[in-house]
Amino acid sequence: MNEVRTAETDPNAGGVQVSLQSVYLKDCSYESPHGPRVPNNQAWEPKFQLNMNTSVEELAPEVREVLLTITVEAKQGDATLYLVEVKQAGMFSIIGASTADLKRLIGSFCPSVLFPFAREVISDLIIKGGFPNFVLPLVNFDALFAQAAEPPQAGLVN
Repeated sequence: MNEVRTAETDPNAGGVQVSLQSVYLKDCSYESPHGPRVPNNQAWEPKFQLNMNTSVEELAPEVREVLLTITVEAKQGDATLYLVEVKQAGMFSIIGASTADLKRLIGSFCPSVLFPFAREVISDLIIKGGFPNFVLPLVNFDALFAQAAEPPQAGLVN
C-alpha cells in the first residue's frame, strides 16, 4: 500500500481519513439440534437472544482489523431451535485519528459498516437451516457507543 502526501497535507490539521480495505467473513457457525422441527408440535413462538461484541487488532500502524461478532439464539421453551454466530471482519485504514477518534471509529463507525454484511450471513444461514426468514433489527452503534462511554451512575442514597 502506497501513501501519497501532498505539500498541503498537514498531519496535525485534524483531518481523519478512514478507508475500508476489505470485508470478509472470518468465522461462522450454525447449530440446530433438532432441525427445523418445533418441539412437541407447538406453535412457532420462539424467544430470541442477541449478543454483539466488537474487537480490534492492529495489523500495521494505520491499519486495523475490526471484528464484529453477533450471536443469535432462538429458543422455544427450554429447547434450542438454532444458534448462529457470525464473526464479520473488516480491514480499515485509519489515518490522522486521535485516541478518542480511534475509539469512536472502532466502537461505532466500523461496526456500522460491517453490520449489513453480518446481517445478511445470519439471515442466509437461518433460511438454509429450514427456518422462517429472520432479519436482525437495525442497530444504532452511535447510541451503543455513547451509552458504553457513560460512567456508571452511583446508586441513590436516602
